[in-house]
Amino acid sequence: MDYNTDRTQLLMPEYGRNIQQLVEHCKTLASKEERNEMALAIVEFMGQRNPHLRDEENYKHKLWDHLFILADHNLDVDSPYPILTEEELITKPRKMDYPSLDNAYKFYGKSILQLIEKAIALEEGDEKEALTHVIANNMKKSYNVYNKEHVQDDVIFRHLKELSNNKLDLTSLESLERSKIYYAANRNNNNRNPNNNRNNNQNNNRKNNFQNHKNNRR
Repeated sequence: MDYNTDRTQLLMPEYGRNIQQLVEHCKTLASKEERNEMALAIVEFMGQRNPHLRDEENYKHKLWDHLFILADHNLDVDSPYPILTEEELITKPRKMDYPSLDNAYKFYGKSILQLIEKAIALEEGDEKEALTHVIANNMKKSYNVYNKEHVQDDVIFRHLKELSNNKLDLTSLESLERSKIYYAANRNNNNRNPNNNRNNNQNNNRKNNFQNHKNNRR
């Protein structure tokens, strides 16, 4: 009986022993033309056995890389892609630098800091004021998500002033609900929501009917 323990080790078990044996047979072919033809057929077969790879980017390139891994990097064929070497396979990728924020308010994130820089660069006017209010509102959302607690608007104003080196100042506002952007957004939402207009019309009709009823009884 033929036991798996007596067989050669599978270099990529997900492809199974049949494909491993096909690759081993391809290595024994005498002419390069025959090896090229069989290697191409093996790659197509590998793609059929693993259709999920088709959803990945450059899946054909990955299949050819897997072919050379199955051949233990000892297969003389013409590849349409750069041939993967054993050294490249074991080389560790370069460690990526983790972005760091040099302030005490890391929970606001880098995007908030970039928006603050953008607002500082704008000339004084409605655009700068609107962007500053947007930044403050997003800071409040980030704070509440990170700290799991409600934050007072004056705290957000103080943090915004500190992060902008005193160049963006909303401390004159009582709250974010007093800002122009808050009122503008609510007006737009009311205008866009047909239910609000329908409810207002229904309420007005009820008032008119009630008043007419009272007048008729007199």
